[in-house]
Amino acid sequence: MTDRALYDSIAATWPAAQVRSLGPWTLRDGAGAGNRVSATTATGDVTARDIDQAEAAGSNLFMLRPWEGALDAELDARGYALKDPTLLMTAPVDRVTPPRPAPFGAFTIWPPMESQIEVWEAGGIGPERRAVMDRVTTPKTAIMGRAGNRVAGAAFAAIDRDTAMIHAVEVTQDSRRQGVAHKMMGRAAIWAQDEGASTFAILVTRQNTAARALYASLGLTVVGHYHYRFKATP
Repeated sequence: MTDRALYDSIAATWPAAQVRSLGPWTLRDGAGAGNRVSATTATGDVTARDIDQAEAAGSNLFMLRPWEGALDAELDARGYALKDPTLLMTAPVDRVTPPRPAPFGAFTIWPPMESQIEVWEAGGIGPERRAVMDRVTTPKTAIMGRAGNRVAGAAFAAIDRDTAMIHAVEVTQDSRRQGVAHKMMGRAAIWAQDEGASTFAILVTRQNTAARALYASLGLTVVGHYHYRFKATP
């Protein structure tokens, strides 16, 4: 069974701009930073009337987690389309951590350097998503990956309780399949271990088979999942 606390860690390490409660719902304003910080989530069992209430408040995007099959079916019946099935993968930090000293080719730094920001920008991780990183109040860092003498990758890591969550992993197009992401994950694991985390976690879309293979090679396994239900407004 999925540890529901891991879903709390997702929210803590990638927080919305604003959050408010409405009945059995948590409503989010992502300030343009994507689905994860904008989706409405249920805090318990909901009824058809509760869904009506959320819709009246402007919700048209919901995140569905493994235990919410009834809600998922109701939203499907209401015409909400399935969007972005995503896997939650974890491993003990010690399993992902490479031998020390840390391998050359990846570093941690906060705040991120301009060269890292350029990598994110090229991958579509703009100022709205970087503002999410700035909002995190727990231990956090940015990971820089290098290919030769140039910056070729960037990622963000933050810790909630004993879990280090990795977000915003991006490698430049011309540096892929050169081990950049592998080195960044190893460096992130060293940082997480030094910060006292025991679990290493990452999110990956189901269709991203290359990233899933990389994370599996590092010892991560699928422990949970979520997807969105979305309905375009008239």
